[in-house]
Amino acid sequence: MATRAEMSEFLAAVERRAFLQTVYAVRNDEASLDVVQDAMIKLVERYHDRPPAELAPLFQRILKTTTMDHFRRETVRNRWTTVLSALTPDGASEEAARDILEAIEAEPGSPQAESAADQVERGQILSLIEDEVKKLPPRQREAFLMRYWEDMSLAETAATMGCSEGSVKTHCSRANHTLAAALEAKGISL
Repeated sequence: MATRAEMSEFLAAVERRAFLQTVYAVRNDEASLDVVQDAMIKLVERYHDRPPAELAPLFQRILKTTTMDHFRRETVRNRWTTVLSALTPDGASEEAARDILEAIEAEPGSPQAESAADQVERGQILSLIEDEVKKLPPRQREAFLMRYWEDMSLAETAATMGCSEGSVKTHCSRANHTLAAALEAKGISL
């Protein structure tokens, strides 16, 4: 059973990566924050009695289903807002959402604490990589992020995605080749 401290450490460790993973799928910062928050709440409420080793695959599965629930709700919401849009006044504005990435400070000695020139170069390269990851087909992107971003094992990734380990290998291989070719075309060799 995960203690309160272990659960808090786990959630703090996956917060940023889960947000970025969700942004790739949802393509909306505010909605992504909601999806990640809902997934974290579900993990704590329903699976607090699980051992710490099971938290990562459980959280990935919950995040995936919560993301799919978001898309289902959006489909229904879009149907109704299209019908009801004539009833809302024009010019209604929403509050600007706080960017979660701005709230995370760099720790001394971390890559984010390096020189300004290195940070700019790293930021440009990461931006190019993120753009290319966003262009991957959904299953390839999902497998790539779980295996290389979340550092999940092949078996955990296959279980979370609901497919065979061979399929995960195929998706990851295709994603790697696609990303390598796209980045090489832009002059970046990894």
